[in-house]
Amino acid sequence: MLFNFTKMHGLGNDMILIDDREEKIRNINEFARRILHRNTGVGADNLLIVRKPSLPGADVRMLILNNDGSEAEMCGNGIRCFVKFIIEKGIVPAPDVSVETLSGIKKTHAELSDGAVVRIGVNMGEPKLDCADIPVSAEGDFLQKSLYSHGRRFVVSCVNTGIPHTVVFVDDVDLTDVEYYGRDIEHSPIFPKRTNVDFVQVIDRENIIMRTWERGCGSTMCCGTGACASAAACILAKHTERRVNVHVEIGTLGIEWLPDNTLYMSGPAATVCEGVYHYE
Repeated sequence: MLFNFTKMHGLGNDMILIDDREEKIRNINEFARRILHRNTGVGADNLLIVRKPSLPGADVRMLILNNDGSEAEMCGNGIRCFVKFIIEKGIVPAPDVSVETLSGIKKTHAELSDGAVVRIGVNMGEPKLDCADIPVSAEGDFLQKSLYSHGRRFVVSCVNTGIPHTVVFVDDVDLTDVEYYGRDIEHSPIFPKRTNVDFVQVIDRENIIMRTWERGCGSTMCCGTGACASAAACILAKHTERRVNVHVEIGTLGIEWLPDNTLYMSGPAATVCEGVYHYE
């Protein structure tokens, strides 16, 4: 079968998007593994599939697949790409779109210039801090706790911003082996559903640097839910103000912890190319 696709990225975190409202894709897990393979497929971190909504109040539904074929509850960079895609393809009208995900309905707002979406804001909801909601095999919260990886002690905070994140505070992200420690922490036995791992260096009260190891994907250039979790962890530790610039390898996401206890993320999304994928 032939499938039209669009490749996009959110600050280097690349996605393949397919409009599958007619549900022609069968076995989406195997389909994701094949199309996302960087040598034998199109290649990307994630596959985003457009489906009709199943929940009242949603305009559209987003399925998120990792490159190992697993399904993710939420993707912060992905939802920005998704909103740009569905607006520019005429699937939904601009500027306000409610997107159904496995972690609930996310309210989004698109900024347009000459008909193109240039920036997207997303209300990511309330961060979850209880170990049962992350999940972590502990009780209460898991904030500013010690965690050992390969014999090294780290101070970490665990936050669920749609998916589980472990924020690891380091002095210098550039001197931290993200893959070496990230892979080990992801599979730590205290995380029953594994975890995403964000290495964070605090610059000042308004700026942090983040590098991410994503569960099911590996090292990625940016992670939107990770930026939200990292900002929340820094705010809770009183390292920063409630509005934080999260600097990743090729850009910056703005994260604000609003008075209603929700996190608001704002950032860009870009289209790379379009094509046809031959799936046998």
